[in-house]
Parts: sequence; C-alpha cells; structure tokens
Amino acid sequence: MNFLKTLVVTAAVTVLLVSCASNESVNTAASVAPASLYTNAAPLDLRLSTWPYPYPTKEFKTSLQGTPASMVYMDVPAKGKQKGVVLLFHGKNFSSDYWAPTIAGLTQAGYRVISPDQIGFGKSSKPNVSYHFDDLAANTKALLKSLGIHQVAVIANSMGGMVGIRFARLYPQTVQKLVLENPLGLEDYSKDIPPQQNDTLIKLEMAQTEVSYRRFLQTYFPNWQPAYEKFVEVYVRIQKGSDYPAYAMTSVLTYQMIAEKPVINDLPQLKMPVLLVIGQKDRTVFGRRFAPPEAVKSLGNFPELGKKAQAVIPNAKLVPIENVGHVPHVEVPDLFVTTVVQFLNQPSKN
Repeated sequence: MNFLKTLVVTAAVTVLLVSCASNESVNTAASVAPASLYTNAAPLDLRLSTWPYPYPTKEFKTSLQGTPASMVYMDVPAKGKQKGVVLLFHGKNFSSDYWAPTIAGLTQAGYRVISPDQIGFGKSSKPNVSYHFDDLAANTKALLKSLGIHQVAVIANSMGGMVGIRFARLYPQTVQKLVLENPLGLEDYSKDIPPQQNDTLIKLEMAQTEVSYRRFLQTYFPNWQPAYEKFVEVYVRIQKGSDYPAYAMTSVLTYQMIAEKPVINDLPQLKMPVLLVIGQKDRTVFGRRFAPPEAVKSLGNFPELGKKAQAVIPNAKLVPIENVGHVPHVEVPDLFVTTVVQFLNQPSKN
C-alpha cells in the first residue's frame, strides 16, 4: 500500500459531492501532493476485490429494494472471555476497514465485533436503487439474526451515525448501548441545503480528481498524517477502473439518502444509554457547497451540536475530544478505545 510521506496544503478547497460533507478549514501545514501518486497502481473494481481488509471477510446474501445484494462483513472474536458483541457502522466516505484499530482494541477488551460494509459501500454490492436508512438497518438486523446475535452495543461514525440512530429506533431491544462518534444528522440539513438533481450530482462526482479528493479528506483531519493517504488511494484506484461510473452513481444515491432522511427527531426517542464522542475541531457540513453562505455560518458546529444532542437524548453522556476532527477513532485510536470500553463496561441502569 502506498503512503504519502510529505503533504503541504495550497489554496482553497474544492469539495465535490462524493464527499457528502465538508469542513471550511484545512490544515495549512499539509501540502498538495504530486499530480498523482498512483499512476502505476492497479485499478480497483466495484467490490474492491483486491483491496486488503484487516481481518477475514464473509458475505451475507440479502437484497435492497428487491434487488439481490451481498453484504460483506468482518466477524472478529473476542480475546478471552466474551463480554458482549459490538456492531460498527461506518461513514459515507469510508468502508469497514477504517475500524481496524477500534476492532483490535475492542476484541482485546473482550468484545466480539461485527463490522459490515453497508450495501452501497466498500466490498458490498452497489445496486442502482433508492437508498434508505431503514433498509440498511433492516439488512444489518438480518445479518445479526443469521449469526444468532440478539443484542449488541452499536458504535457509529459520520453517516453511520444516521444509520445507527435509525437502527436503535427500529430495534431498541437489540441495542444495549449506542456510541455516536461525530455523527451526521444532529441537525436537519434539508432546511438549509436545497434539493439537488441526480444529473447535477453525477457531473460533480465524475469531475472529482485525486487532488480535490485529498483536499476534501484533509478537512476531516485537522492534523493530516501519512497513514491517512490510504483513504485517498482506494478512491483513486476505483476511479482508474471501468466500474467508476457505477461507483459514482451509488455515491449520488447515498447522498440523496442523507439529504432526504433527517434523523434529528429520533434523538429524544433513544432510551438506551448513549455516549456522544465529539471531536471538537469538526466543522463538517453535509452538502456545504449547495448551502447559502449565511446558512453555512450556523451549520456544522459539532461542539455545540454535541451539547444539544446530549440535552435531548434522555440517557446521554458527552465526551468532547480536543484537537480532533470528524473521525476520532482514526485520529486518536487509543483514547477512543479507552473511552468506549469504559462506557461499554459500565452496568446499564435500566
């Protein structure tokens, strides 16, 4: 795998729609890389067949909107005596492999971990259908049933937070505890982000470049590290392949899911213990490029969004993490695992 050793950021950020969200500030200590780091890298297909995952993967046959589909997942056993099962929900611009440090920490702490690629992402199928959070939640519940798992703790990041919230609302007896890590959906984007046509979105998606995508990802990470370059690599190698148009259309369809399906009204209905882990430098705004300038000023303030969410969720605890952005489990993996394990180990009061 290629890793970028030196990065410096130039001028303004051009964020295109695949990214689903964006920050205003980019780390000015990082630098624009050469035009392409992956000229000689092999293309990736629609299912990322040759992209390595940190643990063995399995496949669950299911469907989405009546179309047959396969959900790929990792099922990693606990080390020693099992305390429980943890289910992970990834974000829009990532796959389940970015949970590697979290999986290692949780299994070491005695938890079995189920980490799926949702339909439309990673190594899972990407059907050209309408996407809905409830469908993704239902497929995940069916996966758990096939594994004989009746109760889980859920950890959900970014867009995965919206899936996790719907999963917890639909299956409250399944979810013992819920960890929301810089989740999207703590505000209603539909109020400020005008609807976009698929034709417009696909043109923007297809215009994405390696440089613009790297700049976008740097908005997630206040302190860009060479190891994060793997998130650029996987995207660029998909773009090099013949399946990229299908991949781009799936990105458009999942964008629409986020735009059209707010979950903020579900927050007061979450009855299980909830842990909000919020990186304090996160200013992610879904669909920022489409928002009026005045609206952008009040959106994406995760320090405030975390406080507001804690106030409306009946049994919530807020853990702010300083100097961290949108993906704490990648930026400060040891601190994240320690924080989460402490929460999971605490006996539930209800």
